Amino acid sequence: MSLLERISGPDDLRGLSRGQIETLAAEIRGALISNVSRTGGHLGPNLGVVELTLAIHRVFHSPDDPIIFDTGHQSYVHKMLTGRLDQFPGLRQRGGLAGYPQRAESPHDWVENSHASTSISWGEGLAKGFRVTHQDRTVVVVIGDGALTGGMAWEALNNVAAEPDLRLVVVVNDNGRSYTPTVGGLAQHLSGLRTHKRYEQTLGFVKRGVNNTPLVGRPAYDLLHGVKTGIKDVLAPQGMFSDLGIKYIGPIDGHDEAATERALEQAKGFGGPVIVHCITRKGAGFHAAENHEEDRFHAVGKIDEITGESLSEGGRATWTDIFADEMVRIGDAHPEVVALTAAMLHPVGLARFAAAFPDRTFDVGIAEQHAVASAAGLASAGLHPVVALYATFLNRAFDQTLLDVGMHRQGVTFVLDRAGITGPDGPSHHGMWDMSLLGLVPGLQLAAPRDADRLKAALERAISVTDAPTVVRYSKEKLPDPIPALAHRQGCDVVHLSGDQQVLVVAHGQFVGLGVEVARRLEEQGIGVIVVDPLWSLPVAEGLVELAGQHRLVVSIEDNLVNGGVGSRLAQLLRGRESSTVVMDLGIPLEYLHHASREQVLEHCGLTPQTIARQVTERWLRMQPEEQSEDVNASRG
Repeated sequence: MSLLERISGPDDLRGLSRGQIETLAAEIRGALISNVSRTGGHLGPNLGVVELTLAIHRVFHSPDDPIIFDTGHQSYVHKMLTGRLDQFPGLRQRGGLAGYPQRAESPHDWVENSHASTSISWGEGLAKGFRVTHQDRTVVVVIGDGALTGGMAWEALNNVAAEPDLRLVVVVNDNGRSYTPTVGGLAQHLSGLRTHKRYEQTLGFVKRGVNNTPLVGRPAYDLLHGVKTGIKDVLAPQGMFSDLGIKYIGPIDGHDEAATERALEQAKGFGGPVIVHCITRKGAGFHAAENHEEDRFHAVGKIDEITGESLSEGGRATWTDIFADEMVRIGDAHPEVVALTAAMLHPVGLARFAAAFPDRTFDVGIAEQHAVASAAGLASAGLHPVVALYATFLNRAFDQTLLDVGMHRQGVTFVLDRAGITGPDGPSHHGMWDMSLLGLVPGLQLAAPRDADRLKAALERAISVTDAPTVVRYSKEKLPDPIPALAHRQGCDVVHLSGDQQVLVVAHGQFVGLGVEVARRLEEQGIGVIVVDPLWSLPVAEGLVELAGQHRLVVSIEDNLVNGGVGSRLAQLLRGRESSTVVMDLGIPLEYLHHASREQVLEHCGLTPQTIARQVTERWLRMQPEEQSEDVNASRG
């Protein structure tokens, strides 16, 4: 039995010798590489926090002292040290270990944190709650992988600074990266500390970085430091934090477990808020990860555990690939187009655009709210911004989308990758909310293309709109085969026709192919169907409402929340016309969906051809006179 296999909880760590800790760290890295290479997951971030996590668990007493990870994908080592090593073969699989902290798994997981920059707020609230209830407990926040670039983290720090007796330790895991190298003023500050150990050499950053960052800004710098722009000074690196009134320790080599442990002991004994700045290397200990410049194996599929080579099947392009190529073409043809993203240049496909047009590409760090408001400003200056995000992360900037872009009628295009059900990352990462939310923005236009050609056409039209926000959303899946239009009726592409066409199937985006499969199954039951793709899902087009009113039964299928989705909007418009048309609006149910493969989640939601066809057939039978129902039942027999 290995040393790691004998660790059933944090208490088992405290009696280990220095040599045993080094052995354990090596075993943890081996277990991470072996397991994650088989299941996929966030490998690089966890390889970078092995010694750091060991030190935290040796100094603090989890779960009595809550440990909060931001973002939560850095918690694999924590899970191993809290009794879940044997569950790693099922990582991110249905019924298996979650890829983020999960309260149902262990009392050591306090916060199911998988969207960045929230941890300090959680920690401040917990620590304040313990103080109010007279509990002698310390809260530990581990924030890294770019999460400290998020504005919410700085809102929290501003409040933490006003609580000098708050038992809160903020561990800054400074690996210089989120998905890719972290950007922004704060990142430059921490980078300066990584390369210049002498404290007095950091003022240069403060002037260059803080003055330009939206998080602090030049007025705040002048106020805090009492100097005029351009005046040189000497300052310790903790200045930016100590000016807020927060004790600073560091920088510490986060791979030196003993040194990290000593720093954490000091922080624990201080009795107030402390920032412990630890420098780590993402992917540490795995040669292939450390040499992977794009993202240090931030997240991987199945890989060779020796070479790091991908074992996933290649071949067919993804939606992201098509977007990446099309953006370069658009950039060539339209000099007014600029691109923004939030720490995801490579994942959303903007790296090629950035290489071609570096002065027209803006990566703002993990700061979606800033990205969207900044895009409104860019549009107001006469440019056409394309904001590329994961669909789930647009939730964080809805207010800016509604009021800064929408209300000001700015021509901003949002491109939402990973829309719909995404699978193994769990409830926070499904892109299932965007159409319901964006339908609340007056004037907003949203397209869910069904194939590559429709994606290109949607992007071209979107950037031509200068007086309203436009949205193009698509799945993380491989591109489907082209689905040609058989006809064009009232603004919609007809993609399938059969029988007397009394049933209208309205399918959106990735689900157009699903709609065609449903139609074929209905044909086998003697039910005539027409399947249409509305091309632009929002606002619901007048032509689609008229077409729907010509059919007895309408089935709307969308890879989005059924509540407030486009199907429910179509039904509402038909009710407003006192139409007798029956609408079945099918989509994702209103629940937090557990991690599993995309296919398994869709099956759970009833969004499979077989399940939908059965539901439609049953509804159709209930709508028929008795003698016709008997005929249909006979055909089914």
